[in-house]
Amino acid sequence: MPMCLAIEGGTPIRQSMLPYGHQWIDNQDIDEVIKVLRSEWLTTGPAIQAFEEAFAQTVEAKYAVAVSSGTAALHAAVFAAGVGSSHEVITPPMTFVATANCVRHQGGTVVFADVKEQGLNLDPVKVEECITSKTKAIITVDYSGQPSDLDELNNLASRENLIVIEDASHSLGATYKGSQVGALAALTTFSFHPVKHITTGEGGMVTTNDPDLAANLRRFRNHGIATEFRDRKGEWPWFYEMLELGFNYRLTDLQSALGLSQLGKLSQWIIRRREIAIQYTSAFASLPEIETPTILQDRESTWHLYVIQLNLDRLRVRRSEVFKALRAENIGVNVHYIPVPWHPYYQSLGYKKGEWPVTENAYERIISLPIFPAMTDKDVDDVVMAVTKVINHFRK
Repeated sequence: MPMCLAIEGGTPIRQSMLPYGHQWIDNQDIDEVIKVLRSEWLTTGPAIQAFEEAFAQTVEAKYAVAVSSGTAALHAAVFAAGVGSSHEVITPPMTFVATANCVRHQGGTVVFADVKEQGLNLDPVKVEECITSKTKAIITVDYSGQPSDLDELNNLASRENLIVIEDASHSLGATYKGSQVGALAALTTFSFHPVKHITTGEGGMVTTNDPDLAANLRRFRNHGIATEFRDRKGEWPWFYEMLELGFNYRLTDLQSALGLSQLGKLSQWIIRRREIAIQYTSAFASLPEIETPTILQDRESTWHLYVIQLNLDRLRVRRSEVFKALRAENIGVNVHYIPVPWHPYYQSLGYKKGEWPVTENAYERIISLPIFPAMTDKDVDDVVMAVTKVINHFRK
């Protein structure tokens, strides 16, 4: 006899909720933060530079500029790219709102181009259709951890004199045609939110190979001031010059120490994420009601998210019922993302539903399953059991 769903009064697969993502903090991380607490510098000190240099080396970029959040990283990148009120920036609707909001913060107009069915990354063909004389930049998002079609986008940008910004918040440690994500676009942004590959609590980074862009980024994060506080020496240590309007987007030494410690564990954590993804894909291969993610052969994902798509024509219910049933089993599934132009703010700007069919169709079917390095094999088995239980119950 089939097991009764927890949402209908049955026993849940788990007794406590398993989140879709979670940080992993160990004693080494704590000790490194304590060292900073006992040092002379809590912010604007040497730990920031050490973290930046190690991060740049990890992603094979010449420059890395630490900022206070992934959103700040995007905002700084759009500023450095020269986006202003007369410009348009093309970006996918399948992303978190920050990707588009950073354009609005600079007064620019967001133009949404649809994504590809395989991988749900920005479709270069749709991007080309959106280019006008006002287009300044393309922001592509490495959805779930799989790099975008960077060659096609870079070639397009080169022909049209545009700047490519790669939102790599999901893809730290990923590779594209054998190269690390981090220096494959003019500007690449990362997030260190607790559910990401490494964390600084809140924090972000922008990487580039261009020294002028790096200098712009450093000024922007520090109110537009040309010099860092720790670098002011000589006869007038109080003297500084503000060259342009910037923000206080600085990362602290406390956060940088945590990030540097976490960075040393990145490779082993990516291995674990890939192990979990393989287990999921294998377990769900026999369920025709589910489409598992497709990874293209010329790139490696780092699996920030594991996103399944439901074949609703094989189920008796919509995504919402499957979602609620899995949550009742104490599997902390999520949905990434509501299409950005569907949000009330963007609707008020005149964006209309129905213009991005691939994104909108996927949104109705996607569910993000738990995936993070601290998950045990028992946790993975619980997810597989719960998904199988719910799908078996709801299949036609």
